[in-house]
Amino acid sequence: MLPVAYFHVVFTLPAPIADLAFHNKAAVYAILLKTAAATLRLIAADPKHLGAEIGVISVLHTWGQNLHHHPRVIPGGGISLDGQRWVACRPSFFLPVKVLGRLFRRLFLEALAEAHATGLIKLTGALASLGEIGAFADALRTWRRINWIVYAKAPFGGPKQVLAYLGRYTHRVAIANSRIVALDDDTVSFRWKDYRTHGTIKVMRVTADDFIRRFLQHTLPDGFHRLRHYGFLANARRVEKLVICRRLLAACTPEPETPTDPAPINTESGRLKDAPISSAPHACPCCGGRLAISSALPTFTGTPLHRAWDTS
Repeated sequence: MLPVAYFHVVFTLPAPIADLAFHNKAAVYAILLKTAAATLRLIAADPKHLGAEIGVISVLHTWGQNLHHHPRVIPGGGISLDGQRWVACRPSFFLPVKVLGRLFRRLFLEALAEAHATGLIKLTGALASLGEIGAFADALRTWRRINWIVYAKAPFGGPKQVLAYLGRYTHRVAIANSRIVALDDDTVSFRWKDYRTHGTIKVMRVTADDFIRRFLQHTLPDGFHRLRHYGFLANARRVEKLVICRRLLAACTPEPETPTDPAPINTESGRLKDAPISSAPHACPCCGGRLAISSALPTFTGTPLHRAWDTS
């Protein structure tokens, strides 16, 4: 995290596109994430706005408080263009949302039309009518006339608040158990915030089948990454770019955390013994990042369980 302001920008798909996304999750969600990031980077690079290369942390969020389908992405960041200086946003202002909305609409629909032309978009079930000759092209023209909403919140309090927010947000499921207030064989009742009435807490009662449908529609395709990084935060060059950012900001580089041995395990003689802890660095087999051992499971050295429970 850099010692700068971070913004929360939300890109929301119109309802007709959300229905299309539900039946084509992998293709449409990928388009959403890529075009939202491209929109931010293109507008930010324009000297009329920021004239800078920015960093983006994107999180796919597909639900509202009432569990309806509602795809959106959360990016944030801000930084340099030619590598010679830091370009700061205006106080409490990132980029013009109307300009972002228009470019996002164009980039998304262009990518969607290409995906449809190459057979990546499946039009079955409730979407079968879009498979008729000329119907999808007509739908694209209709969607171009809709206002696509981009919403930017005021900056977070600081990097620590950003981390705390993302830590809660990135691995959240559609609904927590604490929001479910009642259930029986036929219905489920749960609390939700109605933001149209200033966040009033309400209780919604739906059939069990409808609740399961609402919940399962937010499951992602196997292997889909809902958390992605773009710009100077892209995985391929993040380390190099962050060094440049901190130099331009005259910010100190944080010291890497070193693994420490866990506290000794309390054992009973002859039953358990501490497992050895290696201080050598380990690499993640997936991303190559550094792994630090935080604890180790004890090794059992007593009587085997099948012998301990043997009564013969």
